[in-house]
Amino acid sequence: MKKVLVIDDNPTIVELIKYAVNLQGVYQVAVAYDGVQGLEQVYAEHPDCVIIDVKMPRMGGYQLVRCLRGDARTADIPLIILSAMTREEDQMTGLLSGADEYLTKPFKPTALNEAIERVLRLTPQERQNRTDHLVRTQTDCE
Repeated sequence: MKKVLVIDDNPTIVELIKYAVNLQGVYQVAVAYDGVQGLEQVYAEHPDCVIIDVKMPRMGGYQLVRCLRGDARTADIPLIILSAMTREEDQMTGLLSGADEYLTKPFKPTALNEAIERVLRLTPQERQNRTDHLVRTQTDCE
């Protein structure tokens, strides 16, 4: 059974995400309530996918994503940002930080589960190609 780690400081949102992910019946769900605790759990539990909020105490989601992408041990873990921050700039920041998907709250359980399936299928090369493309696109826009 694949393991999904949910990192969000809002217990109600955590329960909603757990419920949505458990609808699939194919994932074990672990939880952390801030970025530092989440980082520790990634190293301890080696999840197959991580769902990350942006605004959290001790370490924000963008910083957490950059930490995970910058470490060879965790660079290829599929990462999904799930945030109430809905501006295009927020989404671009999340993706440029290294997230594979950026979903907004409120979310549909089916959309979340489809995103999990998509990121689990990504190869490290596909992830790198997409990041390279995003960086080139962002550079062209500036």
